[in-house]
Amino acid sequence: MPIDDSPPSPLPVRIAVLKVLDNRTRTDDAAGDLLVSRIVEAGHLLAARDRVAADLPSIVDVLMAWTKDPDIDCVITVGGTGFSPRDVTPEALAQVWDREIAGFGELFRMVSYRSVGSSAIQSRACAGLAGRVCLFAVPGSPGGVRDAWDSLIGPQLDSLHKPCNLVEHLNCACRT
Repeated sequence: MPIDDSPPSPLPVRIAVLKVLDNRTRTDDAAGDLLVSRIVEAGHLLAARDRVAADLPSIVDVLMAWTKDPDIDCVITVGGTGFSPRDVTPEALAQVWDREIAGFGELFRMVSYRSVGSSAIQSRACAGLAGRVCLFAVPGSPGGVRDAWDSLIGPQLDSLHKPCNLVEHLNCACRT
């Protein structure tokens, strides 16, 4: 019997993208478009994409539905992570997740500091696990999405990333 010595392939993650803002449509969502392109370039699957008003119950409703969908492994929200009164995305994720990934917000602010300096302290980017679905909340700017995906989310959603990655905790790990 021949030995298969081909390198392993990364496991595709099924990712849903939720834009959180009142005044934008998908056609002018540069940050969401950038995120979707990064997802596809990495070999993952866009499982869903939607937008929702920056309203706590509305965000929670979408997150709850998506975390119960067996065809979604990860949800990334774009926008609503600042300090204005309408920025309630972190509060919405906290109502849905079982466990916070505290290091994500800390590391995001460290990475973001290189791009925006001390303004990084105003980001409330966060992440957590809801069952076997990972939730990320990132800023609504292309720069924030780039920083989050390239430095943190992309590597952690790569099933071949060592010494560890988040994929082993997700629904998609059950498919192997």
